[in-house]
Amino acid sequence: MSSRTLLRAARRLMFALVATGCSLGPTTPPALAGSRSVLFIGNSLTYSNSLPTMMQAIGQQVGDTTLSVVMVAMPDFALSDHYQQGTTRDWFRRRTWNYVVLQQGSSALPESQAHLRAWSLQFAPIIREAGAEPVLFMVWPMSSRLFDFPNVAVSYRNAAIAVEGIFAPAGEAWVAYARLATEQNLPATLAYGELYADGLHPTPLGTYLSAIVLLERISGFSPTSLPAIIPGVPVQPAVVRALQVAAAQALAANPRYPHRLQ
Repeated sequence: MSSRTLLRAARRLMFALVATGCSLGPTTPPALAGSRSVLFIGNSLTYSNSLPTMMQAIGQQVGDTTLSVVMVAMPDFALSDHYQQGTTRDWFRRRTWNYVVLQQGSSALPESQAHLRAWSLQFAPIIREAGAEPVLFMVWPMSSRLFDFPNVAVSYRNAAIAVEGIFAPAGEAWVAYARLATEQNLPATLAYGELYADGLHPTPLGTYLSAIVLLERISGFSPTSLPAIIPGVPVQPAVVRALQVAAAQALAANPRYPHRLQ
């Protein structure tokens, strides 16, 4: 058996131990009344593996049929590109929204942090005029810059504070997933390798982590109350449980409304 195979086997065992050690809530809460519309504005980190529809499908797993999602995402787009293009803003006049999810690149460098904050502030008034709350979807750095995770978190958290919006710490869930590996004496790079498809874009597992973080912030479902199934993706239940534990840890460590702590 190769060393890579052994590592994968060890990792499966680790995730089984983590998953069975967590407390899991009910997996079939009742369906919710009403409907909620979510507009996603972003780039390839959002449209890879169709994050919005995955979030919607996960909600349906637990009886939430109220989510309606629309995605406006273009390759390499930042929020400034969406705002200046104009067609993205047209969506705010087409219907009423409940949440608008904002995402661009990692925005870790100081000038990028300022850019994210400034353009989030540009979007905030039209988001609220449409009846919605802004949601800052924290992403992740390139796999060659894992040291930038804290800066990405600061950037998106500060943007959420600036617009008095919701902070969705998906990138922090990626870090938590890697931490689960190191707690079992496995290299963090092994866990990150399950999340990065090409050094930047997410695998379906990485998209799932983001989806369950966003679902909790929008619908309130705890990640550990969800079924151990990724819609349309064959993966061992123990791995899904470990992803859910990681998401729950990240959410517990990061308030929904960080501006209320100021």
